[in-house]
Amino acid sequence: MQIQWTTTDPETGEKLWLCAERFARIWHFKTRAHRRAEWTRDVPPTRAMWEHVLDALKRKYTRRDEAELHDIADVEAIVGKLPPE
Repeated sequence: MQIQWTTTDPETGEKLWLCAERFARIWHFKTRAHRRAEWTRDVPPTRAMWEHVLDALKRKYTRRDEAELHDIADVEAIVGKLPPE
């Protein structure tokens, strides 16, 4: 499963592409600075990134599109263990 979104880079103020990918119940995050640029893999995820993934999973689950309840529970557990920003 793959979830992609864009945000603003806090350091440069430019658009930043993000991707969260789950394979074998392990999540990996990657970013890129430009639309056609190569992905930078194994980016350490922030709390905001995890919260975005959780929101996307909940929306996918209500549409019955790829997401399963165990995916949502796994990410909720990860977000619950993170310190607040």
